Amino acid sequence: MHDRLSDKGILIGIAGGSGSGKTLVSDTIYSELGSDKVAIICQDSYYKDLSHLPAGERKNNNFDHPDSIDTELLISHIQDLLNGKAIKLPVYDFVTHTRTKSHKLVGPHLIIVLEGILLFDHAALRDLMDIKIYVDTDADIRLIRRLRRDILERGRSMSSVIEQYEKSVRPMHLQFVEPSKRYADLIVPEGGYNKVAIDLITTKIQAILRERS
Repeated sequence: MHDRLSDKGILIGIAGGSGSGKTLVSDTIYSELGSDKVAIICQDSYYKDLSHLPAGERKNNNFDHPDSIDTELLISHIQDLLNGKAIKLPVYDFVTHTRTKSHKLVGPHLIIVLEGILLFDHAALRDLMDIKIYVDTDADIRLIRRLRRDILERGRSMSSVIEQYEKSVRPMHLQFVEPSKRYADLIVPEGGYNKVAIDLITTKIQAILRERS
């Protein structure tokens, strides 16, 4: 855990494989601590815009590699949030693989929850975090959740989701995501369903809030 008592905001990083349950952990923390204090930022919002590529080629991009993320913009926005400023959160279109012209105004908030599969791969981003959480879920469960999400929410076919899983999701998980577990302060099995872990996390956040007040 990184000690930044002089800073105003608190940053909680939640990493783990695709479909591990990161969003449920984030939402549970959000509900436990109150929406007036917490902002949730998804790393997925910071995928690089692929509008310069022909539509048919965009799907071939490796979306599970660190280079697919606009990490420079993400770090800049996180620093602004930690300093009590609002940000214009990008809105990414997962069907066309492009960044839309619209944005969402977020902040200022005291607690920032940042979630994404590749959060712990970047040292400068890790160094901003007060608490680093890795959500650990079996591969078969993660694949089932990813299938359900990409088909229902992102307009993908089952065959395309499976092909992407075999070509990039699984190998990138083994190369980048799984090894980043060693940077975590807390490894959470079962994600948001792990009530004991959630209680420990919220208790720690409340302790940091008391220290800084």
